[in-house]
Amino acid sequence: MAVEITDANFDELVAKSDKPVLLDFWAEWCGPCRMVGPVVDELANDYEGKAVVGKVNVDNNANVSAMFGVRNIPTILFFKGGVVVDKQVGAVPKSVLDAKLKALL
Repeated sequence: MAVEITDANFDELVAKSDKPVLLDFWAEWCGPCRMVGPVVDELANDYEGKAVVGKVNVDNNANVSAMFGVRNIPTILFFKGGVVVDKQVGAVPKSVLDAKLKALL
């Protein structure tokens, strides 16, 4: 299961992480987000111990969303060393996200 990332825990769980991070920006009312959500949870299981896989609810965490200029959802940001190194906007197959995350290991 993906970790819930909030405005309060972002620094601790993402910015200071020594592992690559996949961060899914989503909202409950977003249809494509609901398609990507289970894929993100699968990746969280696949990469347990190797990477941090988290979700940010944009309705509840405006600061993190604004910090990265997230305007469209789902947006998935990939971090390494606390810096955004890749981005995916829109719903895509698991293989696309898997390849991007694998490249950061």
